Amino acid sequence: MKLYLKIITLWIFATYLPGCQELPVKQPQIVESNIKSANGVPIHFTMRGNGDTALVFVHCWSCDSSYWQAQMDYFAADYRVVAIDLAGHGQSGMGRKEYTISGFADDVERVIDSLDLKKVVLVGHSMGGSVIIETALRMPERVTKLVAVDSFETKFQWPPENKIAEVLAPFKRDFYKTTYQMVKSMFAPTADPVIVQHIADDMASAPPEVGISALTNIFKWVSGDYQKQRSRLKSPLIHINAAQTNKPSATEKVIVVQNVGHFIPQEAPDRFNAALKQALQ
Repeated sequence: MKLYLKIITLWIFATYLPGCQELPVKQPQIVESNIKSANGVPIHFTMRGNGDTALVFVHCWSCDSSYWQAQMDYFAADYRVVAIDLAGHGQSGMGRKEYTISGFADDVERVIDSLDLKKVVLVGHSMGGSVIIETALRMPERVTKLVAVDSFETKFQWPPENKIAEVLAPFKRDFYKTTYQMVKSMFAPTADPVIVQHIADDMASAPPEVGISALTNIFKWVSGDYQKQRSRLKSPLIHINAAQTNKPSATEKVIVVQNVGHFIPQEAPDRFNAALKQALQ
């Protein structure tokens, strides 16, 4: 009888153990949902992972949460990762008269509240850098760090308030063409032309009423509120910038990613992920 049991046991291990070894690693569950903003606009977000610290990703002007896909994939094993579509972008709703930095910060705050995130690192690309500063000022007890991606401390010349109308005029005449040409110029010469084409066309296809309103308000915010709001931050602000546009700050850490353009997370995802990992440490 004992010999019989041994034979059965060996047969079970020989038959089923190899198959078990080939099972794929279980990926963190993906959650997609919507919450209502202050004015009733549905705000869409995607969440993965279960870490104690949440990385909340905020996209740039005329983009959406899908632009963070490589970061969501990479960091979900160690963090809870959340990517948000700001109002008027991606799968979130429209209907606002104005698309302001304050309104976008409210979108992010409401997602963080709805998920009951207690320890948050905010990551914002370009316009998203302004949004995460405003968000951090609303919930300083939850935000432990901010990472602005090619948002500030660059050589980009933001228009003063009395020049904003002049800069916006071409967008009002032909939003698609002006946006398309601007976005293409923001990549490094070595960038993958497929990525350049996709992002330029995608951003240029954004609703003009949303794009022009958001661009107007980001210009106003940077020219009027940036320095004041930045000085009020309680959590550290770290910059991840493209080398050719980097202007190091004397008071804040700047991590440089070499040989890329403005769209660092999409143009060089592996190197950006390494830079963000460094910022998190």
